[in-house]
Amino acid sequence: MPTSPVKTRIPLTSFGHLVTEVKRQLFGIEPPASLEFTGWRKYFNSYTPQGRRNCVLATYSILVATAAVFMMQKQNRQGKISSSPTV
Repeated sequence: MPTSPVKTRIPLTSFGHLVTEVKRQLFGIEPPASLEFTGWRKYFNSYTPQGRRNCVLATYSILVATAAVFMMQKQNRQGKISSSPTV
């Protein structure tokens, strides 16, 4: 398996970890500690596992809520069409 050109043992198949390692070695960019986050960024971030999980759960929740609203509107339209008097 090929390895990355950066001095690390992370294989190229692990792209997310590779990007993090390249940022750290080439650019000197360190991810912020979880204590540095305040407000909503403490719960929704891409650096901590809890923050990533919360972003995924929020995304899925929005998708489910959108589908529920769509289904409710579809039922309301069908109910109005079938209950309308015919002349």
